[in-house]
This record gives sequence, C-alpha cells and structure tokens, in this order.
Amino acid sequence: MPVFGGQAVYKVVKGDTIEGIGAQLGVNWTRIVKDNHIDIKKILRIGQELRVNTRRIVPKSINNGIIINIPDRMLYFFKDGRLDMAFPVGLGKSSWMTPEGPFIITFKQKNPTWHVPVSIQQEMEMKGKPVKTIVVLPGPDNPLGRYVVKTSIRNIEIHETIWPTSVYQFRSHGCIRVLPQNIEKFYEEVKMNTPGELIYMPVKVARLESGRIFLEVHKDIYSKIPDLRDETNRHIEKAGLAGKVDWQKVETMLKEKTGIAEDVTL
Repeated sequence: MPVFGGQAVYKVVKGDTIEGIGAQLGVNWTRIVKDNHIDIKKILRIGQELRVNTRRIVPKSINNGIIINIPDRMLYFFKDGRLDMAFPVGLGKSSWMTPEGPFIITFKQKNPTWHVPVSIQQEMEMKGKPVKTIVVLPGPDNPLGRYVVKTSIRNIEIHETIWPTSVYQFRSHGCIRVLPQNIEKFYEEVKMNTPGELIYMPVKVARLESGRIFLEVHKDIYSKIPDLRDETNRHIEKAGLAGKVDWQKVETMLKEKTGIAEDVTL
C-alpha cells in the first residue's frame, strides 16, 4: 500500500481556526496544538507557521472508483490504477454510524433541495427542537451545500457541507461531508455508476520499496474491533514483518492513535 504526504508547514490565513486547519489537512487538531505548543485560549496570528504531518497510508488500491476508510476519515478516488484525489471527509457520529459496504454512484445534482429524512425529524422532536420544515431549498442554509453525489446505499450521500469544521470529524447522520474546495473537482470528475466501497480499517501497514515499514493507527471510533493491539499484530504478521518492526514504537503508536503514518522499522 502506498504512502503519501509528510512533514509540511502551514501558514495561517485570515479566518483560520485550529479545527478548520485540521479539517483542511486531514490532521487531528489536537495534534497540531501539541506539535506547535499552541495556547488554545489565544487567537492564531495571520502568517503564523504551523508544523503539520499529513503522512498516511492508502488503505486499499483499486483500478477505478472510490474507497472511503471510516476510521481514517478520508476519501480516495482512483482513476486508471492511480490515486487521482484524496481528501478529508466528515462521517457519522457513533449514534448514527456511516455504514460499511460496496456502492455505486447513482445520481449527481448541483444546488440540491434537501428533503429532511423522517429519522432526523424524529430526532429533532426527541430533543425538543421544533421541526420547522421538512424541505430545505437550495441556498446557504441547505446542509447539502451546492453539490450532492448520491450512492446506492440508502440515505448515504457525498455532499458539500456548510459546516466546514465538521469535516475530519464524526458528526453527521451517516452522510459523507466534504469541504467546498474538494467537492467541486470531485463532482466534475466522478461519473455515474462509479463503484466505491466504505471500509473500516483503523490499522494500516505498508512496506516501501526502500524496505522502510510504516504503521498508521486510528481510534476504533465505532468500537468494532475487539482488541486494537491484536488487530495491529495481525496486520504486521500477515505482511511478514513481525521480525522487522520496532515493537516499542508500535506500542507507543497504539497508545497515541494519532492517525499519522510513522516509520516503525527496526
């Protein structure tokens, strides 16, 4: 599995927040705070430079189509056997999980109307919130944004979000939220009947041609893995790398679960 990204410097621009920067780059904002010794009580300075690590392992390579790794909170788009795009997404909260499984793209629409699902109306009522409308017309208040790409999985859509900081988080009702700058290109390039798959892989291992071994560990956000340590050991042993990794580094990564691919070569 290929590895991409790495150490980079991000320069703060007007309107930036730590959470928003994390959403753009696909990095946990708490990691940005820790690595840059940021006082979260203070406002970021325009021009301030932040050290970030965006290195990650592609979870699964295919010839053409979409792979969305749920723990990874990333969408990978392949064309002609190569990775054409990869960007952060927002996914379902623990009480409203984004499902796993294969799908195809069934519909695309610009400036969609949102028909509020009955399940969301019921949730609002249970929380004591007034259900003001069941149809939201196109516009700045429409949660689907300007672009929606529907999948064959019931009620699961890939769409622009009007809440940018919810990207690279688990806050949706199962749908896949995308930042404006990413959905525009994706919408134009993805075709009807494009195949895809939602997978659940919190642990990824890759060996480069150079022989270096990388490990990436995410939180088991939906509590689907009985033992993350056993899962990690299984991936390493399956790849035939048990005698070639630094197990102390592996243990540290299991504790931190940063979601960043790190070199664990012995």
